Amino acid sequence: MKAARKQTADGYRITIRPLSKDEGGGYLAEYPEIPGCMSDGETIEEAISNGREALRDCLEVFKESGRKAPKPGIEAAQWRQRLPRTLYLKLTEQAKSEGVSINSLVTAMIAEAIGSRSRAPRHR
Repeated sequence: MKAARKQTADGYRITIRPLSKDEGGGYLAEYPEIPGCMSDGETIEEAISNGREALRDCLEVFKESGRKAPKPGIEAAQWRQRLPRTLYLKLTEQAKSEGVSINSLVTAMIAEAIGSRSRAPRHR
């Protein structure tokens, strides 16, 4: 089962993968460049939010201990997409109801779609 990856605003890559029932279900968010920096959540959005909090805590520990935090591995990419107004309004409403930005919502949706596609059996 592959994990979806994305670049966060601070430059660190975050990996999101679904957790099996044996692992407790939900989703796991990990920062590969900072070993041990991870969190989980019932939804992708919650895992990302909890992961960001874990990242802040990990970076604070590095700062307080006088150690340098690992540098982010790759630069963030940018993608722009024009949307029909009706789709934009639906995304805006959903993001508002979930308490996240449109960018976070769409990123989570893309990560979830990529994750579910990579789990689907491939036919040759």
